[in-house]
Amino acid sequence: MMDSNETVTRTVATSLSSRYSALASRVRELAEPLSQEQFWHKPFSFGNSFGHLVLHLTGNLNYYIGAQIAQTGYVRDRDLEFTDAKQPSKAEIMRRFDEAVAMVTHTTNAQSASDWSSEYTAQREDATNRFDILLRCATHFHLHVGQMIYLTYALQASQPPQ
Repeated sequence: MMDSNETVTRTVATSLSSRYSALASRVRELAEPLSQEQFWHKPFSFGNSFGHLVLHLTGNLNYYIGAQIAQTGYVRDRDLEFTDAKQPSKAEIMRRFDEAVAMVTHTTNAQSASDWSSEYTAQREDATNRFDILLRCATHFHLHVGQMIYLTYALQASQPPQ
């Protein structure tokens, strides 16, 4: 039988992992019908493409959780996440995204009761412990999924009738 610390640890880890997995599923669902051109198209001059948002989420997770907690050695170029003109294939970008989410769920599930409150520091972030950064990254992820939903509506509206 688990003690209360273990129960809370498993509840938190399972809930966070489930949230990350559900958000990733939603991103894949939204990306699936997009062509390569649509994936990288910016329908608004003030915003980002769907592809650049996926790059950004991948970089965010790989840096804040991968490099800082899982010690993956990931080096982030945040500005390039929004400006990379190379436009790799949608399949490649989604593969990297899936790898980042898998790393996050694995790292989340590996946390012990004492790990949640372990000190945390990172560039451009004021989270002070591991639970805080995992929660912040989940809410950040959710925010961008909302933007992606809006982008897909705009991209579909700009399609000529078939």
